[in-house]
Amino acid sequence: MKKRVLIAMSGGVDSSVAAAILVEQGYDVIGVTMQLWDYSQNESSCDPNSKFDTCCSLDDVADARLVAHKLGIPFYVFDYQDDFKENVVDYFTDEYLKGRTPNPCVACNTFLKFDHLLDRAQRLGCDYVATGHYAQIHYDEVYGQYKLVKGLDSKKDQSYFLFSMTQDRLSKVLFPVGNLTKTEVRIIAEKYGLVNAAKKESMEICFIPNNDYAKFIAERTSEEDLIKGDIRHEDGRLLSKHDGIHQFTVGQRKGLKISSEYPLYVTRIDSETGTVFAGEDKYLYRSGFSFKKFHMIRNFGNSIDFEVKIRYRSQPCAAILEKNGETVSLKFVTQQKSVTPGQIAVLYLGDEVVGGGFIDKVFV
Repeated sequence: MKKRVLIAMSGGVDSSVAAAILVEQGYDVIGVTMQLWDYSQNESSCDPNSKFDTCCSLDDVADARLVAHKLGIPFYVFDYQDDFKENVVDYFTDEYLKGRTPNPCVACNTFLKFDHLLDRAQRLGCDYVATGHYAQIHYDEVYGQYKLVKGLDSKKDQSYFLFSMTQDRLSKVLFPVGNLTKTEVRIIAEKYGLVNAAKKESMEICFIPNNDYAKFIAERTSEEDLIKGDIRHEDGRLLSKHDGIHQFTVGQRKGLKISSEYPLYVTRIDSETGTVFAGEDKYLYRSGFSFKKFHMIRNFGNSIDFEVKIRYRSQPCAAILEKNGETVSLKFVTQQKSVTPGQIAVLYLGDEVVGGGFIDKVFV
C-alpha cells in the first residue's frame, strides 16, 4: 500500500517542488494550504503604495491550487487565521511592547504549523507531513534517534527555524528539498511546468505592509499601552525622548535621530522604565545569556561545547551550555555582538541542530 503524505503548499516554488518529488517517488499525496492572514484587515492595505512580501496571500493560494492540479493531487485550504493571530501576530506585538525582538517565523513553526498539520494528517489518514523547508532528517542507527540536519544549500538552510522539533515530530515529517540547492529546485519546477517556477522569494514578515513593524504595532495598540521614555547614553547622559520602546531593537542604528560624533546603537531596553540605552559599538558585546523555553531535540548532558547562532543570519560561534536546576544558560567563548532578548538561539554540533530556545536575560 502506498504511504500517504500531507504536503503543506504555501504557493512558493519550494513546497511545490516538494510535492512534485513526492508524487514522483510514488507517495499518495494530498496538498494543503493554511490560510493564515486576512490582508484586508491592515489599515495600511488601503494605501496603494502598501506592499506585502507574502507567503500565504490569496495569490499564493491560487498558485498552490494550480500546482496541485498540474500534479494531479487533491488540494484543500484550511482556515487557521484565529490561531495565527493568537500564536504569531499577538505574540509578535506583545514581545515588541515589552522591549523584546520576536521572530514570527519561528513562532509560526513552533506554535502553529506542525501541530495543526500533524493533526490534520492524522484525520486524513496520512503517514507523514511534508514541507518545503531546506533541512534534512537523518536516523541515527546507533542511538535509535532522529537527527535534524542543516539543508544541503547553506544559503537557503532553514534548520534554525525548526529547533523545537521533537523526536516524535521528526519521525512523521519529510523535507523533500532538503538535499537540493535552490537552483536545482527551480530546474525541477521548470521540468514540471509549474506556474511558480520563477516566483520570487518571500523575504520579510508576511503580515506587515512595507515591513513597517512599528506602525503595524502602533495601529493595534492603545496610546496608553505604548511605553514611552528616555533615550540615554550608557554613561547616563540624556540624549533624547522616544514615543515607544516598540520602535527599537538591540543593535539598531537607524532611526535614533540623535546627532553624535560617533555612530550610536541601541544597546539595551528597560521596559519597566521605558528607557532605551544607546552607545558606541563597544557597548554591544555580551558574554552570554539565559534561555526561556529551552528545548533539546536530543540529550547531550549538562555541560557541552556547542556552536550557537543567535540570529538566523549570524555566523555560528563557540559556546558552553550550562544547566543549574531549571535555569539553562549559555556562555560565549568570545563575547558576541547585539545579543537580543526575544530572539532565538539555536545550538549546533557540526551540521546537526540539537536544540535551542528564546534569549531571555543577557549577561554583560
